[in-house]
Amino acid sequence: MPVTTDMSESLSCHSVKLVSLARSLSELGVDAANGIPVTPPENEEPPLPESGIDLGPGLFFADGKRKVDYVLCYKLKKRHASRPRLSITSNGSIPLPVLGRWETEAESGDAGAPAGDLEESKLSEEEKAVMREEFEAGLLDAGVQLQRDKERANGLGFIRLHIPWPILSREAELQKIKVPVKKKCELRKRMGVAGLWDSIMRKVNIPFQPDVPDFDTHRDSQTRVHFKTLKHPFIRDKLHLYDIKSTDTVFDNATRSRIVAEIISRVTCRQTCQTTGINSLLARGVYDSAFPVHDGSFTRRGRKDQRNDRQILHEEWANYGVMHKYQPVDLIRKYFGEQIGLYFAWLGVYTQLLIPPSVLGIFVFLYGIFTVDANVPSQETCDDNLNITMCPLCDGVCDYWRLSTVCSLARASYLFDNGVTVLFAIFMSLWAAYFLEHWKRRQMCLKHTWDLTSLEDEEEELRPEYEEVLQEKKAKMKAQSKKKLAQAEDGVDRETDQMLASQREPESLDIEDHLSGYLINVSTLLLLIFVTFSAVVGVAVYRICMLSVWSMNPDPEAKASVRMTVTTTGIILNMLVVLVLEEVYGAIAVWLTELELPKTKEEFEEKLIFKSFFLKSMNAFAPIFYVAFFKGRFGGRPGDYVYVFGDYRMEECAPPGCLIELCIQLSMIMLGKQLIQNNVFEVLIPKLKKMYRTIQEEKVKKRAAENEENATEEKRPKQQFDKDYALEPYEGVTPEYMEMIIQYGFVSLFVASFPLAPAFALLNNVIEIRLDAAKFVTEIRRPDAVRCKDIGVCHLLHVRVCSTHGLPVHVQRKRHYEWLHRALTVLL
Repeated sequence: MPVTTDMSESLSCHSVKLVSLARSLSELGVDAANGIPVTPPENEEPPLPESGIDLGPGLFFADGKRKVDYVLCYKLKKRHASRPRLSITSNGSIPLPVLGRWETEAESGDAGAPAGDLEESKLSEEEKAVMREEFEAGLLDAGVQLQRDKERANGLGFIRLHIPWPILSREAELQKIKVPVKKKCELRKRMGVAGLWDSIMRKVNIPFQPDVPDFDTHRDSQTRVHFKTLKHPFIRDKLHLYDIKSTDTVFDNATRSRIVAEIISRVTCRQTCQTTGINSLLARGVYDSAFPVHDGSFTRRGRKDQRNDRQILHEEWANYGVMHKYQPVDLIRKYFGEQIGLYFAWLGVYTQLLIPPSVLGIFVFLYGIFTVDANVPSQETCDDNLNITMCPLCDGVCDYWRLSTVCSLARASYLFDNGVTVLFAIFMSLWAAYFLEHWKRRQMCLKHTWDLTSLEDEEEELRPEYEEVLQEKKAKMKAQSKKKLAQAEDGVDRETDQMLASQREPESLDIEDHLSGYLINVSTLLLLIFVTFSAVVGVAVYRICMLSVWSMNPDPEAKASVRMTVTTTGIILNMLVVLVLEEVYGAIAVWLTELELPKTKEEFEEKLIFKSFFLKSMNAFAPIFYVAFFKGRFGGRPGDYVYVFGDYRMEECAPPGCLIELCIQLSMIMLGKQLIQNNVFEVLIPKLKKMYRTIQEEKVKKRAAENEENATEEKRPKQQFDKDYALEPYEGVTPEYMEMIIQYGFVSLFVASFPLAPAFALLNNVIEIRLDAAKFVTEIRRPDAVRCKDIGVCHLLHVRVCSTHGLPVHVQRKRHYEWLHRALTVLL
């Protein structure tokens, strides 16, 4: 990864230049009052704020007054001649002692570093240090205050960022952030029948409401009148109009961190790496991570009124004991931002609307249980006196068999396919359309409540990978132009040619740069389609071969249960193939999207979502589509059977039909995906990663404890940014959306063959909400509070799934299916 054309040359020729550049950057705006090294107390205790909210160590600067709004973390290679650095606070620059160690290291070179460390990154430690110095100088020029924490024995360095009030107010005004004003709006109660109904519903919903503070409305204790808080975009010249008690509490921590994230995303490093923003530096390995800190610990130590927002979310949301309560969507939005708030609001609406189809699906199942004895086909199948003899299942070794041996299959099939199933399928078709329209209405209400109606699309920054390829292309074109100028004749005006060459520098990549990625994408997608259908065919061939082989078993009991054994093992094998391929397809989708070189992060996410949805939905639905529409149609008839591989007869459906097999397969895949993926991939693996990082940290601490110089460092309590760094990095909500959309396809498309699918989905989602809540609150770092108007491209996928799955499939393909199709055509 070249930084510039000059920096890609030998480091020994430029070490002096790098150190001199670092010195010049460090001398920008030195403040004698605040720029000197200071040593924080060894046992830094959290200050007691005016609100009395419980806070942990590491959320303020060493003075105990300035909040930590953002944290930058970087890794340092261990040097033999290094000495521990003091904590440095600055509001205008980074003082010269910061660079003292790097100067000695630049002179000594990388002799002390192992050979394996040099291969991890193309940038040396000196180059990274200079980039950090320039970037931090840009932050100081932008008005952000920094505090460099002590470097740890494990080679980690933390820089705490704080945005002062002048810069905060300016950015809030530019971003048009709304702030509560002093004027309140009185909420009048509805009278008559409507008011009576509201009071009844309010009392009924009291047990289901989470115990969280209300941010928009409050009640006057004397007049008992409810008031709604009005908000207006922040203007610095109109402070007297706003309800401001203190400048520290005007904007919450999520808003402050969002403003800091906006500032660090536009700071430019022109002298070292020709790049803009923290994301480029993260991609180059200059910084290891950048994240806002959590509001202290998630476990409450004091009184109930001293809880911070994270503790409230942990007790009233990320807790299985409150599964019966509604989600505190407003508090989720306040703490995590609008993007995550909209996801959990959508998941809550989807889960709530699954209650009616779950109840009806259970009713269909119970109706089948109570009426199975009156079903004529089941009675005829189970009647031994009729002595209905069936043709052999295989040639040569199989014998004739009686229809009464599949009595249990016939009765089980009727439990899911009875007269009420048709009405249930019609209801699910209308339910799918209602769900889509209801979410549109709910989303508009949230946009109005969260002040997102006037949100404008922000200018999207370039992805670091795209910017790197563009810089390489510019450097290549510049080298070619220099070569042409060197070969030109003496009479040519070189200045004019240089100006024309600079004007021809591309501003973006053209189609030729993306062509190779597009070709690889098309060919790989075609290959994966072939792999998916090959897996389905492979499982079908396994069932055909095993049916013939196990039919040769001389044991009569084993021969009687050969069909159920083959079906069960085939379904389990199919489920394992689906789970493995889904993880493989997810990684391949990321790789293919990176090859396309999307310009912005939003474009990258859109392409990744469409590829992931295409591959994962094809992988999940292909085996079910085979059983529903193709199995049993090509088996032939007695005397004219269809054979594969010469001697193996094509598989057929059981006499009651393929419905029971489809029902078992659908239930196994749904349960397998929900139990294995949710519990293993979402819970167990992050915990194992966290346990591994904890073990590694303990090893480092033991080594550091042997060193007397680091003994004083270990006495200080663990800071909040240390705890947050040990958590998993935030990877977005796209995988969560994808999982729910695939589940929605199972619920709506094949619900007629398995009416209990909505009940299984409801049970899974109730647990999924609390599982995701616990993951966001306790297991991952606090994400940036991203503002957005809707759920993005996932909304388009949701519309496509609704339109595709509007008519549930009834796999029995009987006459009432045609009647159902005509009825829905007339209705819709």
